[in-house]
Amino acid sequence: MFFLKRNLPNWERAIRIAMGIAIAAAILGGLTTGFASYLAIATAATMVLTAFVGFCPACAMAGRRYLEK
Repeated sequence: MFFLKRNLPNWERAIRIAMGIAIAAAILGGLTTGFASYLAIATAATMVLTAFVGFCPACAMAGRRYLEK
């Protein structure tokens, strides 16, 4: 079984959720159109998903580690 060690601190997870909700609100409010809407949907979904899981693959590839206290 594959285990992902969390690499996002709680404060960053909260910010990612808030930003994902803000992006979703912008989409629903009609601030994006066309292809930008699809990019915004993907961005919002990725931010919220990584926040709930607590693991960001891009951060892991960059070598970022989260030391839990």
